[in-house]
Order: sequence, then structure tokens, then C-alpha cells
Amino acid sequence: MTKKNIALLTIFLALLIDQVSKIYVKTHFMLGEEVVVFSDWFKIHFTENNGMAWGFEFGGKAGKLFLTLFRLVAVSGIIYWLWQSIKKNTHTAVVVAIALILAGAVGNIIDSVFYGVLFNSSYGQVATLFSENPYGELFYGKVVDMLYFPMYEGENFTFFNAIFNGADSWITIGVIILFIFNKQAFPKEN
Repeated sequence: MTKKNIALLTIFLALLIDQVSKIYVKTHFMLGEEVVVFSDWFKIHFTENNGMAWGFEFGGKAGKLFLTLFRLVAVSGIIYWLWQSIKKNTHTAVVVAIALILAGAVGNIIDSVFYGVLFNSSYGQVATLFSENPYGELFYGKVVDMLYFPMYEGENFTFFNAIFNGADSWITIGVIILFIFNKQAFPKEN
């Protein structure tokens, strides 16, 4: 299999897993609903955010649009990086890492751009896909998060309380692979 095909397959599978899991959670859970998967250390907990890490927001509607447009530009750069890596016959692990980062970025862009016009609100109800009363506008959707690994939950403290999604995971895994294969990813020029 060529590196181009490996990259395309990686992107396709990562996006498929990300979007299927998000659509499933959005159409089967109410906002804030939680299911324990393994003991108390792995839960599916449905939450949404406007697209920034840990739910940070800035600049209201204009900030949200800026963030989405910035992501689109960043994805263009990642596509170029992936294409150049394939052309230079870079190590397969590096190609997979960049493909995972690209898939993660695109997965969250899909939520931000389209979910506002595809779904109705999840607040107090399970959302409907292709709703006649969508909750938002194009470019103003919310990112679906659901993976929750509270390693320790005390009375006033939770260790690792981040809630994230498949796209976030692909980006993280891609970055870890790049660290491991940094000499192949960022070779020194002679």
C-alpha cells in the first residue's frame, strides 16, 4: 500500500469513528447525560463546547467565526505538510501521525461548521439529526465531547476532569507519534 493510500485510509477511518461516535451520542444522549463504561474511571459524558480547548470562549460570535476560519487555514497547512511528507517518502509513522492530526482537525471543524444547522438543541432532550428547527447557523455549531476518564474523584477534586472526543484523541495520538519519530519528521538539513 502506498503512503498516499495509507494516509487516505487513516483519515477516512479516523473521521468515520469520530463522526459516528459524535452523532450517536448527540442522537441518544441529552446534554449532561452520563453512562459508566468501566467502573468509575471511564465514562461517556455528553457535553458540548464552542470549539476551544476546555470550553474556553472569546469574542462571542465573531470569535467563534474567527476560530473556525483559523482552523480552515490551519487544515490547509496540514494538508500541504502531509502532501510534502508523502512526496519526500517520509517514514510511514510520520505520514500516519500527520494524517491523524488532519483527521482530528477536520472532525472538529465538521462539528463547528455544520452541527448548528443539522441538529436541534440537546438541552433537556435528545437531539434530532436533520432537524427542522436547528439550534444554530452555518459556522456556529458546537463541538460534541463525550470521553471522560476521571482517574480520581474526591469530594472537592477530580484528577483528569477533561472531557474530549475522538478528534481530540487523533490529534493527541498524532502529536505523540511525531515526538517519538521526531528525527524522521523533522530531519536536520545538511
